[in-house]
Amino acid sequence: MIEVTHSLDAAVARVVADGNCSGCGACTLLDPGLSMKLSPEGFMRPVRVSGGGSGRADAVKEFAEICPGRIVSSPHPDSAERHPQLGSYLEAWSVWATDPDARFRGASGGVLTSLSAWLTQTGRADRVFGAGPDANPRRTVSVTITDRKTALAAAGSRYAPVAALASQHVLDPRSAVITKPCEASALHRLLDGREPERRPLILSFFCAGVPSQHATDALVRELGVPDEEDLTALRYRGSGWPGRFTASTASRDVSMDYRTSWGKRLGPTMQWRCKICPDGVGESADLAVCDFWEVDERGYPRFDEDDGKSGLLVRTERGRRLLHDALAEGVLDGAPVRAEGIAAVQPGQTGRRETLFGRLMGARLGGVRVPRYRGFPLARLTLINVRLNFRHARGAFKRVRAGRVGR
Repeated sequence: MIEVTHSLDAAVARVVADGNCSGCGACTLLDPGLSMKLSPEGFMRPVRVSGGGSGRADAVKEFAEICPGRIVSSPHPDSAERHPQLGSYLEAWSVWATDPDARFRGASGGVLTSLSAWLTQTGRADRVFGAGPDANPRRTVSVTITDRKTALAAAGSRYAPVAALASQHVLDPRSAVITKPCEASALHRLLDGREPERRPLILSFFCAGVPSQHATDALVRELGVPDEEDLTALRYRGSGWPGRFTASTASRDVSMDYRTSWGKRLGPTMQWRCKICPDGVGESADLAVCDFWEVDERGYPRFDEDDGKSGLLVRTERGRRLLHDALAEGVLDGAPVRAEGIAAVQPGQTGRRETLFGRLMGARLGGVRVPRYRGFPLARLTLINVRLNFRHARGAFKRVRAGRVGR
């Protein structure tokens, strides 16, 4: 928790103490004296690194209007269709990169990797900001993509904490930003009212939550690589679809299948804010991309290795132009699909939204503050399974009372 030295510090500290900080870094855009650092629990949290007050005259008010730990809204454009679990969209597609390297290295169909390379190569964006491995591959950091080489170097999901908004550069209208949905929400609200040409392009992806950095470190050790041994690479997914968690040293590669690495090692360590997230599907982005899984007889994704495919939701007219240009120029290939088809192969996202109202009620009854969520049909979705919502409410209440919130 940051030291409370002035009113913005107090507002930020409250969000952190309540367990509502997502680690997005938006608060650092309002105050240059704040920086994002790993907390003792292994999550990105704001820390004051220099004093002197905020960089904006009304930073406290702006913070309350953009921080995903305070508010998240669901955009409702007049021209868009509306899906109760996926939000507003103009078009829905199944797409993949035509570049075989991008498709192979990417976590899904290589869509964001290929779009990043294409945007910079054609001058549609001067640079793309995303996430990638640090010099120490155990860590994930913000990276700048300027060409195909740097796009491929950043390919693949990073299931670890990183603050995509912790740089003023992400506000550059000549840039594109690849963000988690909470970061897309904060950036969208910060830039609300600006014309599209005065905003960076926002590309997002379906997010299941942010695990602790400690989970990555523990998983690498479990695979037989001690902390003191240098890694040459660390891959959470990719090099196939979905790909394996793979740690590489100078002498060997060790790996674990995706179902185990995410489902049993990384996923269970995610931060509390992700457990009460209303928007894992990037509603505030221009384009939102997800895995377009094959499913089993229960409707749950199969994780058999295959060529990657992505589901894609077009959220804005700007995103629609971008997608159709990429298809016309052969950067992407694919076909339109029904949004219901994407929802059907994303049971984690649909199930979380259908039970969120229960978790929020349980947390409130337990005595913690939760963010305000505007425009999401959470109460109505409760009716899909009222009994399950009661179970989630009871679980959240117990978690709060046991002191497992606010970390």
